[in-house]
Amino acid sequence: MRFVDDKGVTVQELEQLARTRTNLNGMERWGYVFIEPNPTDRRPKPPRSTWLIRPTRAGQKAQEIWRPLFVVVENRWHQRFGKSEIDPLRKSLWAIIDQLDMDLPDCLPILGYGLFSSGRDDERQKPAERGHDRASSLALPSLLSKVLLAFAIEFEGESEVSLAIGANVLRLVGVEGIHVRDLPRWAGVSKEAIAMSVSFLEKRGYAVVKPESPSSRLKVLVLTPKGQDARNSYIQLLSEIEERWQSRFGKETIRTLRNSLERLVGNPTAESSPLFRGLEPYPDGWRASVRRPEGLPHYPMVLHRGGFPDGS
Repeated sequence: MRFVDDKGVTVQELEQLARTRTNLNGMERWGYVFIEPNPTDRRPKPPRSTWLIRPTRAGQKAQEIWRPLFVVVENRWHQRFGKSEIDPLRKSLWAIIDQLDMDLPDCLPILGYGLFSSGRDDERQKPAERGHDRASSLALPSLLSKVLLAFAIEFEGESEVSLAIGANVLRLVGVEGIHVRDLPRWAGVSKEAIAMSVSFLEKRGYAVVKPESPSSRLKVLVLTPKGQDARNSYIQLLSEIEERWQSRFGKETIRTLRNSLERLVGNPTAESSPLFRGLEPYPDGWRASVRRPEGLPHYPMVLHRGGFPDGS
């Protein structure tokens, strides 16, 4: 919505500006934009990439609401955690971003098949545009998203299992398995996200789903030997990449970033984590009527259904 205005922007231009694909079908279905052929294009069947995207009245209202929220929320974080905490966090994030050789979007992309953090086909090869953005011009969520996505891309370049599945499913499965129904609660993501993860693990031979007992209706996710290896590789690769990043970006930068994030997260439970002080839902919103999350995901799973970070 940041790049859409009354003049219209083509589908192709939007993806270039946003540096990622987006859920246009959902945005159109939810009434935020309308997409139509460019009236100046006289071809009988112009490709959809040339169609124009414009905001609806609801979309314009949404733009008015969300535009100031980045500054508002970041100011709240300054008040909640202290400027002395947020400023070093911003600086350490930018110290990493300024050295990246990829032109990454200002948000986490919609996860593809296997919940991989894939973007445009050329996203991983395209050099970052130096001087295009500066730290002071990027909102805190943009800084966080770019660094997390860079980590995910490096991880997934060496792993057959995505960082999202490793962090939110494999991490939780013990030797005896785990009840499938418990995974959304423990992972902090939606049932749909878990269903997609479990389906991928089953199809690729990493896990099996079976009844807890012959007469039980409870389903248990159990890792195969291949899945156990993937879980061990996930844990090991996380440590290896963090060590690499210390060499690449500087030990002090990574140490500052880790210390800042550890203090923000604290004890990662709803009762103890400082982050949960900002998660009280709006009383009239739909989230106020659903069960409050008990924890946050170890990797946000942005699905094609929309919703952040749990695909709701």
